[in-house]
Order: sequence, then structure tokens, then C-alpha cells
Amino acid sequence: MKASQFYISTLKEAPADAEIASHQLMTRAGMIKKLGAGIYSYMPMGLRVIRKVEAIVRDEMNKAGAIEMTMPVIQPAELWQETGRFTTNGPELLRIQDRHGRDFIVQSTSEEVALDVMRQDIKSYKQLPKNIYQIQTKFRDERRPRFGLMRGREFIMKDAYSFDRDEASAKISYQNMAAAYRKIFDRFGLQYRAVAADSGAIGGDVNEEFQVIAATGEDAIVYCPTSDYAANMEKAEALAPQGERKAATQAMTKTATPGKATCAEVAGMLNISLQSTVKSLVLAVDKGAVTSTDLGFSTSVIPTRPEIYLMLLRGDHEMNEVKVRRLEGLADFRMATPEEIEGAFGCRPGYLGPINRKGSWTTGGLLGFPHKVQVIADKEVALMADWVCGANEPDFHITGVNWERDVWPNIPGGREGMLIADIRNVVAGDASPDGKGVLAIERGIEVGHVFYLGTKYSRPMNATFLGENGKPQFLEMGCYGIGITRLPAAAIEQNHDAKGIIWPDAIAPFT
Repeated sequence: MKASQFYISTLKEAPADAEIASHQLMTRAGMIKKLGAGIYSYMPMGLRVIRKVEAIVRDEMNKAGAIEMTMPVIQPAELWQETGRFTTNGPELLRIQDRHGRDFIVQSTSEEVALDVMRQDIKSYKQLPKNIYQIQTKFRDERRPRFGLMRGREFIMKDAYSFDRDEASAKISYQNMAAAYRKIFDRFGLQYRAVAADSGAIGGDVNEEFQVIAATGEDAIVYCPTSDYAANMEKAEALAPQGERKAATQAMTKTATPGKATCAEVAGMLNISLQSTVKSLVLAVDKGAVTSTDLGFSTSVIPTRPEIYLMLLRGDHEMNEVKVRRLEGLADFRMATPEEIEGAFGCRPGYLGPINRKGSWTTGGLLGFPHKVQVIADKEVALMADWVCGANEPDFHITGVNWERDVWPNIPGGREGMLIADIRNVVAGDASPDGKGVLAIERGIEVGHVFYLGTKYSRPMNATFLGENGKPQFLEMGCYGIGITRLPAAAIEQNHDAKGIIWPDAIAPFT
């Protein structure tokens, strides 16, 4: 075809809402055109890149033994109701109704449909293993779509699903797919890392993310330069310091800190290191209501106060929400309101701590019962000595605080308890969990994810087959995704200069 016949629609300037290089350059080069928030038309130049990405993915998936098919974009809600995801997946799952009022979803992924296909056809262990995949349009109703194809609402994804007879076989399939992914990303010619990750909404016990290294990446990748350790920030373990806690050298003293509500302000005023302060974060978990008949009174509904948790972290550290949600009872936590904090501690935020709690809830919870606060200290905090925390009184902090002598296990009132856990984000220079060096952090863009799911979906959907013993067994499952339309954007974020895009040869629209 002659260049004059090809459709190229370039722009001299990027649109105002294009914040990052890939969005700016793909728009200016005429690769994408915005139709709506997070929804784009793939123009001929951009589609050529996408097709090259698809071709590499398809080739390696076929070589790995996966079989291509296509599953519907619109899926009946009944399948998603079987696994519970119709209600638990939140507003990102686009729910629609047909003219008859029947519920459907616009697929964001297809575990349920793939499993429904298999439970209809797989009757015996002799038919396993199986691995099916598709390259198909997906939709996730992002609250804030941005960055062009990096975080759009409609996108193209390759999703694959493996089915096996037992856990050992399923993990072989998982490793086969993980190896295929490495071959795929090697062929793209991009710098990437495979990192251990949190499973998130998909679930599963074992999973890895594939992250393209880029300064504009939304994800923090934690790795050890002197070993193979790598994880995303949500998953990376923060080890406790080595050795015993130091002995106390200071007396506990109530110290005036007028107007100093943050750890940094307190450290500056007292001329101490930020690392010797302890910050207090207050979380709440709602428990609904009880009926008074349960307590022997006339029938009425009585709202219960939420469970309150006091999280203690070193002043220069940040709480890791994913780690906290994995703790017992905290899966659905939220940040406590000012009113709840006042009730539990008798003090406004900025001056809170585990000592001398004076809130009105300390003597009477629901119907006069004491209200318990669970204290959770980060592993690092549990080994600190002579630290500083809020005094639960405005404009005052307590200095020279030491464990056991001043706080826990002898917390005033005897009602509180304390748990020690890893609840923080790691920072550069922390010891690597594999013991082979220290950690470094860089930014990455997630472009692929592999999961071993086990029977997470097959049990609620009753997807079984007859095993060698003649008894029904649940299918063991894995799932594997690659963001087809996100990949070109990630490639540009990693490879561009002042003059524009520098395409890796494998996915350049023209050579």
C-alpha cells in the first residue's frame, strides 16, 4: 500500500488530559482517538502495534499447549452469582439488564465462563490437563480512568485458564505458563521483572506479576540487586531488625508539644530523629447491629459500635493496607472517623497513643459494656526503646516510652491486647527476606499476571470430574492474563526521548 492511501491522523499538540508520555505520544502519532472516558478507538497505526503484540502472545501460548477460543463479552449474571463475584466485585464490574430484566455483566475476566465450559465437557481425569485462552475485549468501570491505554475502562486482554486433576499437576501448568510469559516478554525486547504479588480480587495461593520497568509506573517493585528476590510493594515482607530490644535509658515523661500534631513536627521540636517516634493510626471495622431481644429486652434494633484498632508504626514508615487486610478481622477495615477516635481515645488525631486512653468508650461500650481497642504494633516498633508517642491529650506527647515497663502487657485497665505483625511498606535499604542483601525499589507497570487458583472457583461452581479412584474431584485451576493494549503504552513509557517513540523492533508498526 502507498503511504498516501494509509490512514494517518497526527496532532501537533497532545490533548490537555494527556499526563504521561505514552498517552501524549500515542495520541499525537494518531494511534488512538478518545471516544469517552477510558474508551479509545484504535487507529490503523496503533492497531498494527496491537496486532504484533497479539501475534507474539498467540505464538508462545500455542507453543505452550494452550488452545485458543473466544468467550462472550456479555455474560449471564447467574455464573457470577455462583462464585459470589456478582456482588463482591464492586462497582468496577459493569452490570446490565436485557429487555426482559435479566441480569448480565460485561466481562472483566472469564474464570466463571471458562469453568462452565469445562464442567460441561470434562468428565474424567483422562481428559486432563486442559488449557484454553482467548484474546478478547474487557471492560472494568474504573473510578478514575487516566493515562490513556494505561488505565482505560475498555481494553484488550489475553486471558488463559488451565484445568488439572490435582494440585501437583496444576502447579506444573502454572510453571509452564510462567515460563511462556518470560519468553513472551523477552521477545518484546522490554526490560521487565517477574515479582511475587498479592492475589487481590482474583484470589489464589501462588501468583506473579510481570512488570515493565518505567519511571512513570504506578507500582513499586521491591527487589534485591544481589539475589533473585522480587515482589511488589503489597507483598514484600518487612523483616524485624536483628537482635534484642535495647534496654531503657530514659524515664517516661509527659512533654508539652503545642501545635505539633505530626511525628515530623514533634521530632523537629524535640530535636530527635523521626525514627524514634511512633505514629498512631486508628482503624474501624463495622459490626452492624443487634436486636435487644438477644439481650433479654423488648425487641428493637440497636446499632453496635465498630471494633477499633490502634496501629503503631515507626514515624517514618507507612502502613501497608494489603498486609493489614490479611490480618484476622481486618479484611473490611476503614479509617475511623474523628467522632469514633474521640470516643475511643478522648483526644483528636495527632496526639494519640497506647497509653492513658481516656475516651468515653473506655468505661461503657454497647449497653454499658467496656469497649476494647486492639493494639497492633509493627514488628519494628515492637523492638524500639525510648520512643515517643501521643499522650492522648491535645498538645502533649510522651517521651522515653519503653515496652513492658510502660506499656503492654500492663496496659491500664487490663482490657487491651496487642498483636505484633508486619504492617508496613518496606523501604530501600531494608534487609532482603531471602537474607542475601538489602532491598532496592523501582517503578513498574503491570502488564501480566499468573495465578494458581486451586479450587477457589470450582468448589462453588461444583465443577468436578471422576478421578482415578472413581470418585468426584474438583478441578484444579490456574488463570493467566496479559494486557494486550497496555503493552504498547508500557513500551513507550520505557522507550522514548524528546523526539518521540523508540519502538522495540518486535512491535514497531513499520520496519
